[in-house]
Amino acid sequence: MKYFVGIDLGTTNSAISTFDGENVRIWKNKKDQTDVTPSAIYTDKRGKKFYGQAAYRKIPQDEKNCAFLFKRFMGTSNKIKMGDKEYTPEECSAEILRELYKNLPEEIRESDEVATVITVPAAFNQMQNAATLEAAKMAGIGKVALMQEPVAAIMCVMRQKKNDSNFLIYDLGGGTLDVAIAENFSGKINFLAHGGQTMCGGRDFDRILTNQIVMPWIMENYFIPRDWNKKEKYKKLFRIATYMAEIAKIELSADEVAHIEGETNIADENGEDIYLDVEISREEYNKLIDEMVMQSIETTRETIEKSGLTPHDIDRIIFIGGPTNYKPLRDKVSAEIGIPGNFDVNPMTAVSEGAAIFAESIDWDSDLHDRKSSTQQVRLEKDLGLTFRYESRTPNKKAKIAAMLKRSVKDFTFEINSVSTGWTSGTVPLENKAIITVPLTKRGENKFIVTAYDNFGKELKLTE
Repeated sequence: MKYFVGIDLGTTNSAISTFDGENVRIWKNKKDQTDVTPSAIYTDKRGKKFYGQAAYRKIPQDEKNCAFLFKRFMGTSNKIKMGDKEYTPEECSAEILRELYKNLPEEIRESDEVATVITVPAAFNQMQNAATLEAAKMAGIGKVALMQEPVAAIMCVMRQKKNDSNFLIYDLGGGTLDVAIAENFSGKINFLAHGGQTMCGGRDFDRILTNQIVMPWIMENYFIPRDWNKKEKYKKLFRIATYMAEIAKIELSADEVAHIEGETNIADENGEDIYLDVEISREEYNKLIDEMVMQSIETTRETIEKSGLTPHDIDRIIFIGGPTNYKPLRDKVSAEIGIPGNFDVNPMTAVSEGAAIFAESIDWDSDLHDRKSSTQQVRLEKDLGLTFRYESRTPNKKAKIAAMLKRSVKDFTFEINSVSTGWTSGTVPLENKAIITVPLTKRGENKFIVTAYDNFGKELKLTE
């Protein structure tokens, strides 16, 4: 396999990455030049479809012609209405997958040597996983495997830090919280516990901000009825206010103060155009979301307890998801739990990066897409019964190669040379179970040439 692709098919945002065995690359959305693509679709009056940011911006103004949050309904019989048509969640997801693939260069898109791993929440059941695979099939993606999002996040971290340790994954997305405890032991990742919370995410923060700050400000400055939520034009106002509140919330990740401002193109009961101009500080925002953050912390504590570990046993917290870009939230979670945070990965793209790395470790020729074997052997000389067994995959910077002989020989030797660096082992006596340790100077493939000599110093003709 030549190209390895990782896709984080998210509820709110999706991302795509590739791994060449050595380097990971995040592919930006070609239209917006952003690392992530909103999982949203919009159909205009002519039936033309728009995706990503262009579609997401249409939700406040024209929700009926938009499809979004369809990942929540994967594996169910729910239909997604968009205009006068209905779609399955799988069909909507397939469209996002096709859109993501457009970000890849043509040589990857058109190659037969492409393998793709798509991530799913740890809590997804068999039907939801099957629905995700069906979406990939609809999108025309060939070789596909699934992996859990928390494992993908750890794979991304382990690329930088390979030491054995325990991790806590705090994945706060647009709509849900996923917490997982996992251990890395000799390059293998095992789940110890999983927990979560629905209705706890960035969208809930937006709703609180809109309900408690923006709408009261509107009612104080404009004449709208108290039962505004029963009238369609004010429901639209609420959607617009929520969208603007989300923009301000994102600004608070970088600034102490943000402004929720802009035209709504909606008039109040007196015919006056409603214009938003609300200031929100980090201090105010922290108070608004404090209850939900504390609920997430309690869920995290319960998950740690289920794992049988204590906070002292856990090396670090890996923060995943857009809302965790907000430093005060990360600081509070780390302080309350008593575990330092990890900031080596991008919360928005770590899952897709880890999925791409995982794709390289799969034996795509096997029916079940098992992991590649960590040891292999090659038969090099039939008459001697000479084979070499070696570590074909390892997280270490060295690997062992062992010569295996069925009959003994006298004064035969062999040597191993690195193709890329020129390193050489020098000649070593060719004996049964003779071992040479070779240096691995880079991630990905490290190639070596093995040469064997007879007792006259003549090179043996090896079959491979």
